[in-house]
Amino acid sequence: MTRDLEGWTIAFDLDGTLVETAPDLIGTLNRMLAARDIPVMPVEAAQHLVGHGALALLRHGFMEAGAAWDEAEAPALLEEFLGDYLANIAVLSRPYDGVVETLERLAGRGATLCVATNKRSDLSEALIAALGLERHFAVICGPDRVSARKPDGAHVREAVALAGGDPARAIMVGDGAPDVQAAKAAGVPCVVVSFGYTPIAPAELGGDALIDRFAELEAAIDSLVVGQASRRASNA
Repeated sequence: MTRDLEGWTIAFDLDGTLVETAPDLIGTLNRMLAARDIPVMPVEAAQHLVGHGALALLRHGFMEAGAAWDEAEAPALLEEFLGDYLANIAVLSRPYDGVVETLERLAGRGATLCVATNKRSDLSEALIAALGLERHFAVICGPDRVSARKPDGAHVREAVALAGGDPARAIMVGDGAPDVQAAKAAGVPCVVVSFGYTPIAPAELGGDALIDRFAELEAAIDSLVVGQASRRASNA
């Protein structure tokens, strides 16, 4: 295999991009709702809540279920949520089809891989380890390991730098508006996956490429790399 991606860094979102996590996240939410005699939410109806952080999921999940929300109780509720979620982090969560094979091929071609997620770093590491994916990534960056969270471009830039990469030779892969906005702010092209968690149609997110299956990612990256090289040559 030719190491033609040497020097490139690919940054991945986690929830809805690498791993289908909604069943376990909504499972924790539903256990908390049920404990308070509040009707639970079907995963399909609640998966749009995923991807904006645990507190946002909890707050909006309670409100959409018809429960009263008291911001003063948020710290205790968040602690309860995180404890339950960590204990059940990979009961139903699984990598999307083609993820493992694609990560292996990208690494074999010389790319450095990292994770830039709005999920807290310890939770992200626990999930990735439980699924046996940790060997693929140079660094896993939740918002607590960088100066700002997505959609701020600093999240992507700093994650790439922590992985030992150069943001000028990086590509973001994600499923939602925060990923695309952070990539644009960082000056990094973004591949959007169509199978994640976004209330906005994936084609309308403004990414540089759109894929329907992880097996299509290599071709999308190759096209973006060629485009970057062409732009550098024309500006030389």
